[in-house]
Amino acid sequence: VQLVESGGALVQPGGSLRLSCAASGFTFSNSYMSWVRQAPGKDREWVSTIRYDGSNTYYAEFVKGRFTISRDNAKNTVYLQMNSLKSEDTALYYCATNTIWRGPPARDFGYWGQGTQVTVSS
Repeated sequence: VQLVESGGALVQPGGSLRLSCAASGFTFSNSYMSWVRQAPGKDREWVSTIRYDGSNTYYAEFVKGRFTISRDNAKNTVYLQMNSLKSEDTALYYCATNTIWRGPPARDFGYWGQGTQVTVSS
């Protein structure tokens, strides 16, 4: 199993980024997928999850209306479009598979990527 995130960068407050996570080694189209982030000195926190077929999406309150999760099962890729970025969004962003989906917030993760750094600063 491999999850490879990309798209992290330094961006100014109010800016946008799109993160990607390319998956391989498992049946991507059968898997719920999540984004989780970890800020310096803080615990990992769940950001968003998308159902295996893309028909349902779930978000943490602090990103609702600003972030959008999506997936392309033909490309085995999940995305996170991040708009109106704030300094508090600065973190290492991971994608992860969900072993079980029990509703938000997601708590049951299986495989993880290595993360991609997002820094929001002027």
